[in-house]
Formats: sequence, C-alpha cells, structure tokens
Amino acid sequence: MRKGKKWPVMLLALIMMISLSACGGGSNNGSGAEGTAEPAATNTDDSSKTSSDEKIELSFWSLGTTNYEELGKEYTKEHPNITIKFQNTSDQTAHHNNLTTALSAGSGAPDIFMLEIGFMERFITAEDKFYNLNDLGAKDIAGNYLDWKWKQGSSKDGSFQIGLPTDIGPTVVYYRTDLMEKAGLPTDPEEFGKAIDTWDKFAAVAKQFKEKTGKPFADLTDLVYNGVRDQSDGEIYFSKADGSFIGDKNPMVKKAYDFTVKGIQEGWIGNTLLWSPEWGQATNDGGFGVMLGPAWMAGNIKTNGPDSSGKWRITQLPEGAGNWGGSFLTLPKQGKHSKEAYEFIAWLDSKENQLESFKSKGLMPSIPALYTDEAFTGFKDDFFGGQATAVEYGKAAQRVKPVYYGPLHDQTDTFFKDALKNVLEKKADPAKEWDAAVEKAKTLAERS
Repeated sequence: MRKGKKWPVMLLALIMMISLSACGGGSNNGSGAEGTAEPAATNTDDSSKTSSDEKIELSFWSLGTTNYEELGKEYTKEHPNITIKFQNTSDQTAHHNNLTTALSAGSGAPDIFMLEIGFMERFITAEDKFYNLNDLGAKDIAGNYLDWKWKQGSSKDGSFQIGLPTDIGPTVVYYRTDLMEKAGLPTDPEEFGKAIDTWDKFAAVAKQFKEKTGKPFADLTDLVYNGVRDQSDGEIYFSKADGSFIGDKNPMVKKAYDFTVKGIQEGWIGNTLLWSPEWGQATNDGGFGVMLGPAWMAGNIKTNGPDSSGKWRITQLPEGAGNWGGSFLTLPKQGKHSKEAYEFIAWLDSKENQLESFKSKGLMPSIPALYTDEAFTGFKDDFFGGQATAVEYGKAAQRVKPVYYGPLHDQTDTFFKDALKNVLEKKADPAKEWDAAVEKAKTLAERS
C-alpha cells in the first residue's frame, strides 16, 4: 500500500514535521508507579468538566485491524451519553500525515489518535499539541505496562506521557500446513521452525517449495525484507546519537536487501502489494506458503482469509525476531473532552480488553501480567488449528532487540522497498537500485 511519494508532497510533510518539532517544550520532573491501580479520572482542563448525562462525541482515528470499534460499542452501552466516531485506515503514512496537517493548521485533529511507534519521533517533542496523560491519571497505571514500551511514549525525563501503550509486534512466521504437506515439508510448528531456523535454510526450503508446488514460498518483497531488516542491533536507518543516516553502513539492512533480491531472482517471492486486494485473495486461496509478520498480522489473515481457517500455523523466524509496530493511544489538544477521552482509552487499554484484542485480532498485549495468565497462555485459536498462539508470540517477544527508528524511517524505508519492486517488476539492476535508494535517503536526511 505504500507507494512512492511525489517530492512536493514529501517536502510539504517535512516542513510540517519541522514546525511540529519547533513546538515541543521541555518537561521536568516525572514519576512512574507500580502495581495495578485503576486509572484516576483527574483533569485540569475546564473544558472537560461536563455532567454525566451531557451528550459527548469522541472522534477516534484508528489504524489497521483492531477490535476497537466492537469494544467501543460495549463502552457506549455502559456510557449512553458517549458516542465514538471511528475513522480507520491501513495507510500508516497518510494516517500520520493527516494528523501533522491538522496540528499544523490548528484544527481538524481527532479527540483520540492511534500513534504507531514508527512515527513516534515525529510527535513526541510536540508536547504543547497533546495532553500529558500523566496529568489525567496515566502515571498511576504506568507500572502495568512493559517498561520499555511505556518509555517509548515518554519524554526523556518521564514527566510527559504522550500515549497509553497498546500492542507490541513481535514477528513470527505464519505458514500454510496444507501447502507444506504438498511440498513434502513438515507441518508441525516446532519441526517446521527447525527446517527454516537460519536464513540460508529458509532460502533452501523456499526453493524446494516453489519446485514442488509452483507457487511462491513467501507472499511479497516487503515482508521478507522486513523480517531480516528488523533483526538490526539497536538502529536501522538512523543513528540514535545524532540522527544521521547510517542505513548504508548497517549490515542487516544490506543483508535484508540482498536476501530479498535472492528470493526475487530464484522466483520464490510473490509479486503482490502489501494490503492490496490481490494479496488478500492470495491469503485466502493459498497463493503462497508463508507470511513473515507481527502478532497483529493474525487479524489481517483472519479478515482476508476466512476460507483458510484451520490451515495456518505459527513458528519462529530464522535467527531471531523483530518488532514491527505497536501503537499508542494519544489525545491531541484540539480535542475538547480530554477527561472522557482518557477514561475511554484507559478502559480500552486495560488488561481485560488487551486480552480480548489478542483473542479476536491477535494484538500482542503490552501488559506483562497477561503473559503468565492462563487465559492468555491457554488460549487456543481455532483459526490456527487450535494452536496456543500466545506461546509462539511470547517466544518471539523474548527474542526482540528494540531498535531506534527516527522521524524519517517510513520515507527512507520506502526508497529501499521501491528499489526491490523495480528489481522484481522491471528486472532492474539490484546494485544500481541499492545505490539510488541510498542516495535518496542521504538527500532526504540532509534536507531535513
């Protein structure tokens, strides 16, 4: 779904990013709390002091496949004076650019915005544009969440909290047992995982699968590239120390690129676009063998592939795991009902509802108390053949090395993925495409 952007549009986005960064103010003292305290309903904003029966509409810009609309309906049954209006998209770039535009214009932002971690650096310094959730009660529930996940949404001193953590995205291998059986490959998750536990073995199995079935082993270039790229150690494209572009020096970026090129040249990577109808249809019809994706991708597989229920299983990625995504629920200050908005997101993001989001859409919880909860570990997903999927996600989560993205990650990532598409579709020279992607990334970094 991520297509190349015209330069004028990209420059406009960069200008807006700079204006947002200039708005960020410094914060001082912060504190976190341990335990499982219920969220406090405190607020210093007079505009939010409303009577319990006043009719209030909360606008919510959500991202990707979640069960938040269903949960929202439950919440409004218990709070009949509240209406929640959802606007959902799967286009991450457009989603975040729309908020950038609204914040820069001073109007048009929603009450609740779902902020994806890859875009965190664009907004975290714009503290005057968002409510500090610590002032609304978040500091009292900070201890409920993974410490590293909570800190991703915190100012350096911890005093400002931009959002409540929702899911995390440890990456795994989703695979079709019916197709593996046809290819003469193991179907048991542990055995299949051993067969592909290095990237070299993965490529060898991929060739065998293509020869036996005539179908691509992996669905598309983007997810194969992500699977290797996200095993980077600490940084991907940009230095955490000074923000400089280091993608051409990161060995995992080059390894990801070369490995994907290998799959293209050997014919075991499919030619579909992520989020496209063709990709969804192939997910349903068995058009490929494996999909490398995060825990939340299970929701997309279920949505796109209803006829494939029972045929999927989950195992571990070769050589490690990455973390793709994971979001935060934020409250832009243009919203006029911060108290009610915070009460809703605190309810939506509770232990009980994170469990429901996992069961229905595969959103991996950011509340570690669930990881040993029998309701989580013992959950067997019929769509995945009765497999205890939480166990596999838990294994992957323990293999993750958190990485720094930087505010230009998404645009930079597009350059390399467009290069791979050119290799796939236009038979372009891989080395020349790599050099061109690096040059575009360096130019973007210099202009920012």
